[in-house]
Amino acid sequence: MNQLFKSAIPIIVCSVQITLLLPFSDSLSYVSPAAKAVLYSPDTKVPRTGEVALRKAIPANANMKAIQDTLEDISYLLRIPQRKPYGSMEGNVKKALKIAVDEKDSILASIPAELKERGTMVHATLIDGKGGLQALLQSIKEQDADKVSMNLASTLDTVAEVELLQAPGLSFLLPKQYMQYPRLSGRGTVEFTIEKGDGSTFSPVGGEQRNTATIQVVLDGYSAPLTAGNFAKLVMDGAYNGTKLNCTNQAILSDNGLDKNNGFRVPLEIMPSGQFEPLYKTTLSVQDGELPVLPLSVYGAVAMAHNEGSEEYSSPYQFFFYLYDKRSAGLGGISFDEGQFSVFGYVTTGRDILPQIKSGDIIRSAKLIEGQDRLVLPKES
Repeated sequence: MNQLFKSAIPIIVCSVQITLLLPFSDSLSYVSPAAKAVLYSPDTKVPRTGEVALRKAIPANANMKAIQDTLEDISYLLRIPQRKPYGSMEGNVKKALKIAVDEKDSILASIPAELKERGTMVHATLIDGKGGLQALLQSIKEQDADKVSMNLASTLDTVAEVELLQAPGLSFLLPKQYMQYPRLSGRGTVEFTIEKGDGSTFSPVGGEQRNTATIQVVLDGYSAPLTAGNFAKLVMDGAYNGTKLNCTNQAILSDNGLDKNNGFRVPLEIMPSGQFEPLYKTTLSVQDGELPVLPLSVYGAVAMAHNEGSEEYSSPYQFFFYLYDKRSAGLGGISFDEGQFSVFGYVTTGRDILPQIKSGDIIRSAKLIEGQDRLVLPKES
């Protein structure tokens, strides 16, 4: 690993020097020629929101992924500033529509029997419903960019709903040595209530000023089952209630206040794009073109800090919200710290609150509000 990632950064907070476990750097001293294709390419298609990253991470049927990839390309076509390539967009939707119709049996066969009825209804909506491909196609023919964007978002939500029905659990077997770890077999949602430590107030968009604010994080056990599972268990145990937050220019970190003997030694866990299971105890080489399924390079990514004693492990307790800033990334939008940490979820509600959090603010409560049925806990010995 690059030397820049091995040393912690001393941060001054309230006149007290704190050595963080999260060693960020603003730039790399050397970038190999191979890295330029990823770090410096403006064409690198990195998800720009947590919702997109989570949608891409669902381990679904190959036909649904083909539909999704075809539609996701329209998002990039919509970014073209002048004349929009509506012909290309129309071709993409027609391709997706053909797959959805021709491969209906294959798509529905990937859905468990108890969910088949719901899957059939959602599939029909995908083809010809309000949030479906036919409606998207019509808006493209009208060449209304705003309407296309709205219909595309709705259609992709429907795609994700089908895919989630196809993925009721993990699509791979965990290594034997990790079978007794807590694990999250799918998605979960944690709701944080953040309280101002200095008596000031938060200003949520469209809401009244209050001294508390709510943030929701979707945990992705599909790609990081051990990391998300350990975090979900800690949340259920109340481990983060009352935890203070510390801020840097790139992250909001929880205090590492849990006794070091508590919690599991969770291995660094990163799922590389194009792979079917995570790598453990190893980082990715972005310089060689490796990218994770759950990228750090998204504002509001949530990850574990490194273990104090070994970079092969994540901290069993200390997590951070990543404040991605494209000014501290390559032209392709890739953070220079990409592939170095176990990302396990994204802020989906309350992203506007993140920049308002200051050092000394407190997590009043953290609750697992969805996904308890997917949290598998080790049997008591």
